[in-house]
Amino acid sequence: MVRDRDCQRLLAAAKAGGMDTLVALIGGTGFVGTALTEVLARKGWRIRVCVRNPARAMRLQPLGDLGQISAVQGDIRIPATLARAVEGADAVVNLVGILAEKGGQRFADIQAKGAGAAAAAAAAAGARAFVQVSAIGADAASPSAYGRSKAEGEAAVLAAFPSACILRPSLIFGAEDGFTNRFAKLIAMAPVVPVVAPATRFQPVAVGDVATAVGIVLERSLAEQTGGTWELGGPDILTMRQIMEYIARETGQSKPFVDMPDAVARLLASLQFLPGAPLTQDQYLMLQRDNVADPALPGLADLGITPTAMAALAPEWLARYRRGGRFASAA
Repeated sequence: MVRDRDCQRLLAAAKAGGMDTLVALIGGTGFVGTALTEVLARKGWRIRVCVRNPARAMRLQPLGDLGQISAVQGDIRIPATLARAVEGADAVVNLVGILAEKGGQRFADIQAKGAGAAAAAAAAAGARAFVQVSAIGADAASPSAYGRSKAEGEAAVLAAFPSACILRPSLIFGAEDGFTNRFAKLIAMAPVVPVVAPATRFQPVAVGDVATAVGIVLERSLAEQTGGTWELGGPDILTMRQIMEYIARETGQSKPFVDMPDAVARLLASLQFLPGAPLTQDQYLMLQRDNVADPALPGLADLGITPTAMAALAPEWLARYRRGGRFASAA
């Protein structure tokens, strides 16, 4: 068993060897947070994860050296709990976000007020850098509450921490995502696959690329203490129908696809249900706009990152949805 004084000695040695940058990740146990923890651990930085249930952060420990990754309890909806999370941090990253309001979680509390509270806590603690992971579609004039709350969060962050950096990714894909896996399950179950907003365009971006981008932006911000906004998209722009057809091919599924008329999709959204998957009214409104990076804003290329295509990675995990498993042939 490693005793407290042993951990302190190891951390002191790590600092002497260069591990003297402390980054606080608010909401660091999720999909993007896990990838980011791995990226930052490879840089040799210390990482403090702020999460409502610190036990969830235990699975992150193997991503770093002994004592490199720690966890504290905090809730972005309760600003007073954030002070301990950011105390002594050189940089803070806010990753907290929701796609739908449920279980008492509201867009305004988490993505607007919460983001501002995280930035204010970072500023009060003397952090030198703050990164807000937002989303393409953040717009004060968005028809969806999700998009508006993201824009309100960005504004609150910049008000509290003027040199903050804003990163807006498109749909993020990876082995544990809620995007390709959700559609793969839907396609596997449904005899006929309905496609909502078939012509809406997306620019799927790899979770590893997003995590790498955050790491680079943090390094630049710590060195220069300047902010900016980046929109992160992958190399391919695909319609909703193209994405679903690609997933079907990779999972060996030959199913008929039916473009859902807008009136029907709107009705199902009002009932908050789509066959095989929930669809809220707000999500329906989000799908009425393309989710593509603005070429007028810097992106992955400006950070020296070559975007990874979904087709280069997705077959590895989509294979599990084939009949007969990963060793079965795709259609």
